[in-house]
Amino acid sequence: MKFKNLFLLLTLAVNFSFAQNNTIVTRDYGSSNKDIQALIEFEKIYMEQLNFEGENLKGKVYTINLQEFIDGKLANKSKLFDGFGEKSDHFTIKSTKESVRFLFKLADGKLKTYIICREAKSKKSYFDLKDDSENYVMKDFFGKETELNINANQETPILAIITPTRYADGFSSYCDVVQSDVKPENLGTHFNIPHYFLVTIQFK
Repeated sequence: MKFKNLFLLLTLAVNFSFAQNNTIVTRDYGSSNKDIQALIEFEKIYMEQLNFEGENLKGKVYTINLQEFIDGKLANKSKLFDGFGEKSDHFTIKSTKESVRFLFKLADGKLKTYIICREAKSKKSYFDLKDDSENYVMKDFFGKETELNINANQETPILAIITPTRYADGFSSYCDVVQSDVKPENLGTHFNIPHYFLVTIQFK
């Protein structure tokens, strides 16, 4: 009986901890203006806003990193936005909601990144591509879902800039990569992708 009570208490504690750290993520992709959307597609620009909501977000700041994988291994990690490094509370989340807009451009052998946060913008950063820029696309990890649940305290991949997995019959697919159950950091080795990027976020 004591063992059952202890197990129940541990289960409740784990569930409570998960609930405290659980954050719901939704998305708004591209532009609602058809002409603007056509233009950004023509220019190989990807724009997506991710909306985060959770009781645990209030009072926290966040950092956004870009992880580069080469031949299945983490080769570089760069900060795209760093709310931790600010001494003021300018970037502290004041409510239970926060939205971040991501813009990526793939052209001329470069990945160009730009992030728009609440009352703040990141610097523009550039990263070398190792394949034709036309072969890279940005994908998120929603698949067929309309929302995701993440642990905000952990560094979590939220977007990927990838080339497709190619099959022996000549067919290639981007969706198979990001909609699989494979951990994002293992996409390169599992799908034989020599070069890709992950965008991660972490709240503290």
